Amino acid sequence: RQPCPPPAPLRPPEEELAWGPHRLALLVPFRERFEELLAFVPYMHRFLSKKRIRHHIFILNQVDHFRFNRASLINVGFLESGNDTDYIAMHDVDLLPLNEHLDYSFPEAGPFHVASPELHPLYHYKTYVGGILLLTKQHYELCNGMSNRFWGWGREDDEFYRRIKGAGLQVRRPSGITTGYETFQHLHDPAWRKRDQKRIAAQKQEQFKVDREGGLNNVRYRIESRTDLSVAGAPCTVLNILLDCDTNETPWCTFG
Repeated sequence: RQPCPPPAPLRPPEEELAWGPHRLALLVPFRERFEELLAFVPYMHRFLSKKRIRHHIFILNQVDHFRFNRASLINVGFLESGNDTDYIAMHDVDLLPLNEHLDYSFPEAGPFHVASPELHPLYHYKTYVGGILLLTKQHYELCNGMSNRFWGWGREDDEFYRRIKGAGLQVRRPSGITTGYETFQHLHDPAWRKRDQKRIAAQKQEQFKVDREGGLNNVRYRIESRTDLSVAGAPCTVLNILLDCDTNETPWCTFG
């Protein structure tokens, strides 16, 4: 029996004038979650292509021995995403949009929180801006990116909400979406993959502070490798990133 032929690839944005002038850099912080990545890349490529969103998917793979730092990875992805993209999506690898009416277009009026508290399956507080957040590159620079002081899981997006407000920007959210908490598929299995939520010493107080000094201007990293590849026919770029940590400033970047 002959195998079924693969589906015809979608026409690339460059061949279709109706796709518009803007191009999205989809920034995906990542570490050792390959089963989720294999589902995420082809799904998001087809989802965005159907909506005629020109895009490039960047997998920001942290390969050093420090604790996971989502915010620093997003800063690195922003700096490495190139001049052919003019807006970004901070996008969790375990969150897939199910509603085709969700807006991923250029957020000219200000940061657009796709995974709003009314729709996210887990987080429902009003200042939440995690999961999926769109910003123009100009607005991200205005915030000086995200704080690099958050090692381990959580709180970096809460600090970023304060940066958005401090920059005089207003967070916008979807309207007219009727699918509620069924708007997204959450791939994360907490029993199988536990998050690093430990708070060490001064980190317990630090997590509630606003970092007024750091961000894009002082993220410390090295790109170990940059690889363009295809996952089930969907193109993406994997950046293997070595973050650096000043243990005098943030001793909680290691468990030692």
